[in-house]
Amino acid sequence: MARYTGPVCKLCRREGVKLFLKGDRCTSGKCPFDRIDTNSRNRDAAPAAPGQHGAARKKLREYGMQLREKEKVKRFYGVLERQFHNYFDKADRMEGMTGENLLILLERRLDNTVHRMGFGKSRAESRQLTLHDHICVNGKKVNIPSYCVKVGDVISVAENCRESESVKALIEAMATHTAPKWLEVDAANASAKVIALPTREDVAFDFNEQLIVELYSK
Repeated sequence: MARYTGPVCKLCRREGVKLFLKGDRCTSGKCPFDRIDTNSRNRDAAPAAPGQHGAARKKLREYGMQLREKEKVKRFYGVLERQFHNYFDKADRMEGMTGENLLILLERRLDNTVHRMGFGKSRAESRQLTLHDHICVNGKKVNIPSYCVKVGDVISVAENCRESESVKALIEAMATHTAPKWLEVDAANASAKVIALPTREDVAFDFNEQLIVELYSK
């Protein structure tokens, strides 16, 4: 299965915004995105993009802005191009606004749902936990990160892995995690119930999804 295996901090630098791809490290002083270039005149500017010509100032045209917004959403949710395009096609066939439908479908991914319930410091970690059979949906193990949750689904940590020290630490962190309103978290039982479908307001990042719609409409 294809996946990105390079340094994820480069992705944040390329998009010019922090995507919180490494969990706690992104909120600590160790985050490369927050390091100030002492030689830079504008210390409030975002770090330069990676690569030999990353520091060059480039003014994005309309297509460039649309492309960067698409890449930003892809990297935030950890999906690749073909899968992202399939999500867009499905969102376009649904009733309502295509851009909002797209973000809601991505929010309903199982790996994102596990992260949003507080089990996993990042989406990448929650995806790995899902792939390693640590997650159950309605009492049955599901190891497909792209599984789309629906109202009434109960997502829980598998019983046979709860004795692991690393898993215990993640379960304890659920008690202090603030979950979105569409999830009802039961930290004591290491589970969460989907009580409603997510809405556009529940998306945990400021995206301009209309730019993605315009890009795919060309």
